[in-house]
Amino acid sequence: MKIAITGAAGNLGSLLARGLADSGRDVSLNLMTHRKPLPEDLKGRPGVREFRVDLADKATLDDALAGVDTVVHFAGVLFKADPEKFLPLTNTRYFRNLLDAAVGQGVRRVILISFPHVEGETTPEKPATGRLDGNPVSVHARTRLEEERLLFDYGERYGFESVSLRVGMVYGRGILMIDAAQWFARHRLLGVWKKPTHIHLISYPDFVAGTVAACTRPGIGGIYHLGDDVVQTLQRFLDDITRHKGRRKPWRMSRWMIFTAARAFELFSRVTGRRSPLTVDFIRIGMVSYYGDTSRMKRELLSELRYPTYRDGMELF
Repeated sequence: MKIAITGAAGNLGSLLARGLADSGRDVSLNLMTHRKPLPEDLKGRPGVREFRVDLADKATLDDALAGVDTVVHFAGVLFKADPEKFLPLTNTRYFRNLLDAAVGQGVRRVILISFPHVEGETTPEKPATGRLDGNPVSVHARTRLEEERLLFDYGERYGFESVSLRVGMVYGRGILMIDAAQWFARHRLLGVWKKPTHIHLISYPDFVAGTVAACTRPGIGGIYHLGDDVVQTLQRFLDDITRHKGRRKPWRMSRWMIFTAARAFELFSRVTGRRSPLTVDFIRIGMVSYYGDTSRMKRELLSELRYPTYRDGMELF
């Protein structure tokens, strides 16, 4: 089996690449990168090839997708000011380019890494169930929903297996969002809004195991929610992981303070060209509760979780 991964040099893409390379399965990997090179530990492994591609240019994709059975799409732009200006291009149009190239090369399965926010606000009482008619408030979620609709439309028209993995917040050391929170907490700068917000979590080993299964098992198709078994709020989660590290729990802040900080970070990003750890759209998406129905995941991908709750996974922080 040959599997291609876009965004393979990124945070989650490189985790999946390692998971597949170490899985013991008979797979070869075409790891697609753009400006950022592969991590050193992935270079030179048996069955691993790196391809420099540009999703804006379909012609650069053909070699990377030649003979590929499954492609997993992670690539995107985050941590940059003004996401409403670039996400319709980098999410929707670039993904269409990838789909066109995949169809041309006869790829049999396309997996999109998505998230439960595309259905709008969901809760443990009313979880996301795999609908495509949501009305999310953030640009990140709206453009990802457009990608999902494109994926299933292309799959129906061209006869490949379409898979959307709606992943909860992945946690553990080395995960950018978690590491950023720990950095802010270490400097006593971590804050969170006051209103309790439900979130669905999954440890990075369980995320990798579920995604490996989605890549390699026969008969996989449709929408799967990847998440653990615990119900909690973002506020409780941040309190617990900062306490575990011996740091002060996050400040409870008013909405206007959070949005002011995000605007300041975006301004800094515009002026310097550096990353923006917060954007206004991140805050919009973060303030919406999300929780997914994981019953399909447990039936078809991951019947048992290594870390059923984040408290079981505290060793990962």
